[in-house]
Amino acid sequence: MGSEKYAGKMVLAPMVRVGALPMRLLALDYGADLVYCEEIIDRKILITTRTENAVLGTIDYIMSDGTVVFRTCPREKDSVIFQMGTSDPKRALAAARKVEKDVAGIDINMGCPKEFSIKGGMGCALLSQPDKIKQILTTLVEGLSIPVTCKIRVLPELEDTITLAKMIETTGVAALAVHGRTRDERPRHKNRNDVIKAIVESLSIPIIANGGSKEIFEFGDIERFRMATGASSVMIARRAEWNCSIFRKEGKLPLYDVIKAYLTYAFQYDNNDINTKYCVLQMMHEDMDRLEGQKTLTIKTNEEISEVWGMKAEYQQFLQDRKRQSDTLQDLNSDSHQGFKRRKAADGLPLIELPLYFDKKCYLPAKSPKQSLHEWCFRCNYNHPLYKTEEHSRDRTFNSRVLVDGKWYTTPLWQKRKQYAEQAAAMCCLLTHGEHDGRVKEPDDQTPELRHKWHQIASSVNHGINSALPDGQANGEKSAVVLDTSEVSDNSTAVAEETNS
Repeated sequence: MGSEKYAGKMVLAPMVRVGALPMRLLALDYGADLVYCEEIIDRKILITTRTENAVLGTIDYIMSDGTVVFRTCPREKDSVIFQMGTSDPKRALAAARKVEKDVAGIDINMGCPKEFSIKGGMGCALLSQPDKIKQILTTLVEGLSIPVTCKIRVLPELEDTITLAKMIETTGVAALAVHGRTRDERPRHKNRNDVIKAIVESLSIPIIANGGSKEIFEFGDIERFRMATGASSVMIARRAEWNCSIFRKEGKLPLYDVIKAYLTYAFQYDNNDINTKYCVLQMMHEDMDRLEGQKTLTIKTNEEISEVWGMKAEYQQFLQDRKRQSDTLQDLNSDSHQGFKRRKAADGLPLIELPLYFDKKCYLPAKSPKQSLHEWCFRCNYNHPLYKTEEHSRDRTFNSRVLVDGKWYTTPLWQKRKQYAEQAAAMCCLLTHGEHDGRVKEPDDQTPELRHKWHQIASSVNHGINSALPDGQANGEKSAVVLDTSEVSDNSTAVAEETNS
């Protein structure tokens, strides 16, 4: 099913940290027909939540701590191939079904030689387990409505490689991508084009040749590599990573033009700062002595990258556009409480919740929200803040609440680190009371107007909260604390009974 999709194509290869949305869109701009995302492990995609991001116009698969595992958009719907790392047929099918309606195809990685992949029974580890390969691919082909493919490396013996490839064809896959090196070979070794050609001659499905970066320098070399392997299509990794305009039939563009085009997409789609920096440095690999290369080494954020590359005005415009879109959507969809929620915890005490996320870049190490809350409690003659923290066992993320003056404060958002979760809870308490939380930079998800609104709402209900408390607790006496386990999911556990600043 869908073999025609893989015939006569130029393909952006799956590359770790490179194959995110900005690079995929850039490759399509320059002439690539299909673009693979970086390998994503089945377990990881299964613990995400699919979210339609109306501000960016994207579909995001997000972990509970806010990490975007996979981001796509309508522009690439018919071109993006979701590459998965897996070692289990049922789990692979569940993960593939989760993204099925947002991608053009599913590919199983059977060629990654990295240790983390092999230890997990994935990547090259599957090449020695033909029965498992057959189970995984057959399960996916029979269970999905979109094409299924896989990517392999060649085996040391030609006969074994042909046998494996023929078995893979019997599963019903739409195409087979072949990297012409063995598990133990690296880019310095010559690609085994003759082995790929032998596979082509032995199978009837499209073969996508990979591993020719030492032979591909210009657009015309893509066709020469295809002819040398006899393949139907060509998949390019390293050369596309270095200059994505390799797909341009009119010829490659100057590297700096390509980098700026990439950064435009990175800024537009709010790409992860570390990922953006990594991709720019990979493109600069031969020009690191240039001023921009040296400056890029020392920076950490997209904003700083925009300054180095003379794109600050463009970056700021994207921020303004996102804020305007966010404000419009908030006006249309939000209620008068702006995310402020108040309910009763299991111990009977009030619990106040604000949609806050702690961003380390917005605070100085010596003046964190926890430190600010500790000082505020001292000034108000309250007891020390008491923190309760929960952990999601599936994805190792944390959520915390803090008890201050007989009330709990928390956020619905989960963080990657326990200390960050506690900082977010401290932020919630301080901002509810209109107190400064130590920030030196405004987070992207807040405005002074929004914080003022939260304080107004909190003030309007504060009298009702205090009047409902038992005698003494409204005056700051420490109450007996019981974790509200009714609000802890089956996959969460309490990890901290009490922590003070």
